[in-house]
This record gives sequence, structure tokens and C-alpha cells, in this order.
Amino acid sequence: MMDNVFYIEEAKKRLSPERFEHSLNVAKTARHLAQKYGADEEKAYTAGIVHDILKEIPKPQLKEMVIHYCGKKDRLLLVQPSLWHAVAGAFYLQDQLELNDPEIHLAVRYHTTGREGMSLLEKVVFTADFISADRQYPGIEEMRKKAEQSLELAMEEGLNFTIKKLIDARQTIHPDTLDCYNDVCLHRLQKEREASKSIQ
Repeated sequence: MMDNVFYIEEAKKRLSPERFEHSLNVAKTARHLAQKYGADEEKAYTAGIVHDILKEIPKPQLKEMVIHYCGKKDRLLLVQPSLWHAVAGAFYLQDQLELNDPEIHLAVRYHTTGREGMSLLEKVVFTADFISADRQYPGIEEMRKKAEQSLELAMEEGLNFTIKKLIDARQTIHPDTLDCYNDVCLHRLQKEREASKSIQ
């Protein structure tokens, strides 16, 4: 059993009211998606609560944590500050808060980039972060509709949005994001081929 009261209090201590409210919304959405698609609802809720636990730590401190945990080999990670809270947060949960669940660790670690071969729980948290109730941006309603049809369809929509935004801003794109995008596209193409065969 996850001690969600403890993790809620820990998140509340470290986050602004707005960011804490976002975390609560992600947790609720993650629980809904977990129920819909058969993931562990309790783990989904916990991962949602803690996914941004280090989001508001000063960037220099976050970078030091990332280097401490991951070294300096991932050059593209080190030049993308928006990714650091997820990496550092996952390790922080293990080392400091003793949340030693590998599934939750991965869900927090990859909630910003995604990756190839994500587990069901990872997909749930990744999608919940995109479509939580507090989110407002172009295309959000379409993404919410797709999340009720398929996690992969919603992820493809979200990744498409993210990649376009990064390209427009002339920013680097982490390979994990591209791998995740290709993975969900292949999933859709496979489903389309199967549907086509069943019609013939």
C-alpha cells in the first residue's frame, strides 16, 4: 500500500500552490486512466502526486543532481533544463523518500520525454500530465477525447505537439522523445493494418 497522505504532504512542502494543484489533477486523471485501461490505480495516483516533486528546485541544483545520478554522457539531457526535474525527481523519490517502486520510478523518470517500450503505468502518467484538468492549450480537447479511445493515440497527439513546439523554438529533441513517438506511431500503424485485414 502506498502512503499517499505522506506523499501528498511531501509534494505540498516542495511545490507552489499552483504546481501542487496540478499534481493533484494529474493524480486524479492518472487514476481514471489506470481504471479505464487496467493499470494499478494506486500506483498511478501516487506517481501523479510526486511526478513534479522537484519541478521548482533551482536549476543549478537540479543539474548537479542529474550529473550526480546520471553522469555527463547524455549530452542532450544536460542541455534541456525542462527535463531535469523528472530525472532527478525519480532518484530523489528512491533516495530521500524511500519510494522504492521501480514502476513508479520509471513513470516519474519518463513523464517528460517518454521512451520506447513504455509500461502501461508510464503511459498512463505521461498522458495524464498532458490532459489534466488544469491544462489549457490548443488541441487539449482533442487529446482528451483520444485519451478515452487509446493511450497511444493520445500520446501520439501530445508528442506531435511537443516535437513541433521544440522545432519551432529551434530546441534540441531528446532521443527518448523521438523513440517514443516512433513507438506509438508503429503501434497505430499495426492496428490500422490489422483492421484493414479484418475488413478484407
